[in-house]
Order: sequence, then C-alpha cells, then structure tokens
Amino acid sequence: MLADVIVREERAEDYHDTELMTMRSFWNKYHPGCTEHNMIRVIRASGDYLPEISRVAEADGKIVGAVYYTRAWIVDGDRRHEVAMLGPLAVEPTYEGNGISGALIRETVKLAEAAGIAGIILAGEPGYYPKYGFLRCADFGITDGDGNSYDAYMCLPLSDGFRTFRGHFVESTDFEKVGDEDAIERISREFPAYRKVKVQEGFMQIFREHLGVVESVKDGVYEVRYWELLIPCRLADGFDGGAEGKPVAGSDVQFDWNHKPGGVSRITRLVRNLLEG
Repeated sequence: MLADVIVREERAEDYHDTELMTMRSFWNKYHPGCTEHNMIRVIRASGDYLPEISRVAEADGKIVGAVYYTRAWIVDGDRRHEVAMLGPLAVEPTYEGNGISGALIRETVKLAEAAGIAGIILAGEPGYYPKYGFLRCADFGITDGDGNSYDAYMCLPLSDGFRTFRGHFVESTDFEKVGDEDAIERISREFPAYRKVKVQEGFMQIFREHLGVVESVKDGVYEVRYWELLIPCRLADGFDGGAEGKPVAGSDVQFDWNHKPGGVSRITRLVRNLLEG
C-alpha cells in the first residue's frame, strides 16, 4: 500500500474529483460507460446517506478512492431491521494494486461497528470481499426482493442481533434515480468524454481483468494503454485470438494486470468493440 494514503471524510470541495475518480473506476465495467458517478451524487442528496461512516482516500494530494454507505433494511413481514449498505467502492484505476480499497473497507467497518450498526450488506465481487470477513447472504437466510440470493450478495455481521435477521434486503428508494438517463447525460458533460467499449451483448462484468488498447508490439511484448499508463504485457498461455489471430497496434484487448514488482501482465483475450462495427 502507498505510504501516504489518508482515509478521511469527504468534503464539498472533493465532490467533482470524487465523481470523476468514480466514473473512471467503473468505466466500461458493467456496460459501455457507467452510472456510478451519478450514483454518488444521488447518495449525497439522499436522506438515507450515512456520511458518518463513508470515506474517501487521498494520496499525492488527490482523491484516489472512495466508499459510500446508505441505510438499508432486512424485512420479514412486519419486522424491519436497519443495516448499512456498502456501495459504491471506487479506486482510481491508475492507483490499483496499492491496497486503497482494503484501507477504505477496514476503516469504515470499524466506524460502522463503533456507530452500533448491526451489519453491512452489499452486492459485489464474490472473489474479493470474503477476505474482509464478508459472507454470503444466503448463509443467513437473506435474499433479494424476489427471494433470490446469489454469491454476489454478501453481508458482514457486526452484532449478535444480525445473525437473527431473516428476510429480504431493501435498499434506499433513492437508488431508483441512479439510472436516470437525463441526469447521467447532464453530469457526464462535466467530465472528459471517455471512449465507450462494448465487448459482448447483454451484461458485462469486467473486474478481475481490464480493457486496454495495444499501442505497440516488439519482441513479444505488447505495450497496452490503460488510461494514462502503458502496461507491458505478454500473451497468456494458451492465448487464442481466433480468426483474427494475435493482437496488433490498435487492438482492443482484455488483460490481467499483475501489480507485483517484476510481475508479468498477460493479455487473455482479443476483443472487438461492438459500438464501432
């Protein structure tokens, strides 16, 4: 982790930078573009926002991460138990691999526990959150409103009482505003116009790997442009580019970024941006 990361409360003068960082963090992850920069604006205006346990991370004098919490409920008939919902959790993409998200989670979990919050729920990457103690909601008899529970639905008990909760979780109704296309268009005008990429029909979820563009190739090393960074990559073992063969300069690729010093990053897939024909 970076030595100079500061986890602190968000201030009004941080808002633009935090929204931009969040936009970059989620860009093209679930679908072309993203809505999470609008989400945090909706959260801040919500009566269910929990600013007392939400935090941003600062390094090198700029915002490099943020996590937000809102009130949520586990409902079973007439019984309604208040908990906290985590999300979004964002990290500036050029600062990935520095332990920023972990620092935000650890600090805010401590704050939530001190505030007497019974537990935390989230919908997120099931391969990531368990290392911070999160468990499947299904193990506690907690589902979505339709009675479904998936590995992505996780919870962190912070009290003995939480373990007695059963039912379905209900998030703040303000989240219904997040997908407002007019609001997203308005807020997006305040930020740089980034390229949208669509690599498959339907739902995308590109989190363990990344999307980049090959800038040059020399001696089997592919320099992949990822935001402002150039990441040297090699082809993954067993790479099969299909009919299109190997990547060339200008190719869109999916790659596994190895953040360890001396680690080798690997291109795992040659992709085609469906928005560009």
